[in-house]
Amino acid sequence: MDSLEQLVATAVQDFMAAQDDAAALENAKAKYLGKTGQITELMKGLGKLDPEQRKAQGALINAAKGSIEAALTARRDALADAQMQSRLNAEAIDVTLPGRGRAGGGIHPVMRTWERVEEIFRSIGFDVADGPEIENDWTNFTALNSPENHPARSMQDTFYIDGNDGDGKPLLLRTHTSPMQVRYARSHTPPIKVIAPGRTYRVDSDATHSPMFHQVEGLWIAENISFADLKGVYLNFVKAFFETDDLQVRFRPSYFPFTEPSAEIDIAFGSGPNKGRWLEVSGSGQVHPNVVRNFGLDPEKYIGFAFGSGLERLTMLRYGINDLRLFYEGDLRFLKQFN
Repeated sequence: MDSLEQLVATAVQDFMAAQDDAAALENAKAKYLGKTGQITELMKGLGKLDPEQRKAQGALINAAKGSIEAALTARRDALADAQMQSRLNAEAIDVTLPGRGRAGGGIHPVMRTWERVEEIFRSIGFDVADGPEIENDWTNFTALNSPENHPARSMQDTFYIDGNDGDGKPLLLRTHTSPMQVRYARSHTPPIKVIAPGRTYRVDSDATHSPMFHQVEGLWIAENISFADLKGVYLNFVKAFFETDDLQVRFRPSYFPFTEPSAEIDIAFGSGPNKGRWLEVSGSGQVHPNVVRNFGLDPEKYIGFAFGSGLERLTMLRYGINDLRLFYEGDLRFLKQFN
């Protein structure tokens, strides 16, 4: 009995000696409660005693073991409390110090352009449509006059994802916001005037391209809409966007599967660093009859135009930015210039 009491007292002393050191405490624990610890060895020795002695001695050893475990737990708690108090003291806040102001957030330059584009087109009667960034093959390609194996699809390498559209065709990240033209036109009756801004994705990355970028697509479908209307709408838009009347717009023949005829839209400023230089800002054209038909409309009755502009491109021209990658690096030195 005396030896057990002495063992408990020695264990408590060893636990207390572990000052602010969890490793030393665990080593002391192993000395008494480990697989080869003193309590464990005493328990093993019970097998040599007769039943009555084994019962009595076993009770004493278990009591000693309980006392040692209680002392160990108390020391662990004390060390944890001391450690927490040390951290609290180190991290104490002097409430008498003057407050530190946090810099205000700001709007990303591309989002500024997005909001500005919406505001301008709303002012001339266009709705704004929003839709999914994960599209099906029919809406992203086939409905826009790019059937399977059509070479025009290679112009828009994209990212495919797991799953299919129910017809066995893969789902994909949309390559343009034109699918929203299809979705919007199939759920509204003409006249249809809508823009669809949003994120788009293509396998591309360099100083002038990004695998994720932003577009705004425009669509006007009615019974008598011509290229003259397209020119008027886009000229009004770029003048309002760049806040100048001193610019020109020209249409340059091009090819897009969803329009016929098709044209690139270029602008030239009459002053400034880009004076007299023609800059491409959009693709456009008269909506192809097949696409009008896929809208659920009669191409013999309805006609219209569509255009698509890159929001990053417009932002770069507006603010004189020469590298697209700056938009996505998160460098506050760059972003603070616009707020």
